[in-house]
Amino acid sequence: MHNNNYYQHNLPDVGDIETGRPNLGNMTSVAVYRLAQYAMRTVLINTLGRGEADKCFFNAGKLAGTEFCNKYLPLDADFNTFMQTLYDTLIELKAGVMRVEDIDFERLEVTLTISEDLDCSGLPVTNETVCTYDEGFLAGVLSAYLKKEFDVKEVDCWSTGERTCRFKIKPKPESYYEHNT
Repeated sequence: MHNNNYYQHNLPDVGDIETGRPNLGNMTSVAVYRLAQYAMRTVLINTLGRGEADKCFFNAGKLAGTEFCNKYLPLDADFNTFMQTLYDTLIELKAGVMRVEDIDFERLEVTLTISEDLDCSGLPVTNETVCTYDEGFLAGVLSAYLKKEFDVKEVDCWSTGERTCRFKIKPKPESYYEHNT
């Protein structure tokens, strides 16, 4: 019998890293992170196909983004403070350099970039976006904060020849809520 909740635990509890890694500490190489991520991605694509693998990576990113938001970000802050804290936290964790390029407060539409990210900065050009996990992560962060579901699409990527990842973010249409609540 397959157990869908095999590894369910409190996701923000990533263990006692100080005790578990007294000599090596909390940081690791981006190459090690990418090796794990791209190995998983390759296995998922080979097993499920590209579309389903992308769904898995997006959903994993969304879950991580939701948990990240709940653990590290001020859910009761105004939007500017929230975004500044997100920026500061990503820098502190060495996960990337975020910049808001455009925002429409009425429509809750945002264009932002993340440079020096963990997923693709420095990869060879393949003419395709590869930061599906990051799309989900950003959707999870904003959904947890604003209590709405968001569509996030990477439109520029290091792998498409850009020097930053650019994401277009907008709320899911109201019809989404009618069918998924």
